[in-house]
Amino acid sequence: MPDTPLIRPYRASDRAAVRRLCCETGFLGRPIDPVFEDRELFADFLTSYYLRHEPDSAFVIDDAGEVKGYLLGCLHPLRNQLYNATQNLLLFGVLAVRYPRYSAASRKFIRWIFLNAWREVPAAPKRTPHFHVNLLPEMRGLTVGKALFDAFMAHLVARGVKRIFGQMVSFEGRRGEAMFRRYGFKLLNKSEITKYRDLHPEPVYLSTVVRDFEETPVAEPETIGQRR
Repeated sequence: MPDTPLIRPYRASDRAAVRRLCCETGFLGRPIDPVFEDRELFADFLTSYYLRHEPDSAFVIDDAGEVKGYLLGCLHPLRNQLYNATQNLLLFGVLAVRYPRYSAASRKFIRWIFLNAWREVPAAPKRTPHFHVNLLPEMRGLTVGKALFDAFMAHLVARGVKRIFGQMVSFEGRRGEAMFRRYGFKLLNKSEITKYRDLHPEPVYLSTVVRDFEETPVAEPETIGQRR
């Protein structure tokens, strides 16, 4: 009988795998390349803070030694905001230099970032811890996904965190409100992300979801896939 996937804390040796998985799932759960070709920059934007400054709040799904999912947490939102303010200036400078060399699709994505992203990203709770999560397709819909969330939630409660939010892409048939409720979250708000209108047949939204641990206490996490 094959080993079941293991939920475990992030290790420094997982960095390349996490960054690769970020890019492999960046376009509605599929590779980001049709939308934006610069994988290094894309992974920098979405993972650098967590892996550099809060690796102790990161967890992965380990399937026979291969990272097939991750959840990256931020327990220090002010530190994250300061980091992002500096990093975004650097990344935008790199984008400006590389812009002429990018494909038409990548240039369109960059224009959306500068002209529309700030208007379309829904509001999120201020000074509240948050998370970023991605799973490969074969890990979605399995109990291992909930186990990943449960391990992270137990980590938060042990450190006195009272509330957490996340922002996740959702569309018909994927990451609906029922899934959020199953993980103990409430939908706070959502906004359509227009960059996907030419790439997906249905509206795509960015949803802000929130969990208050006083309203939905955390149960003891299940042990998934202990290997000997």
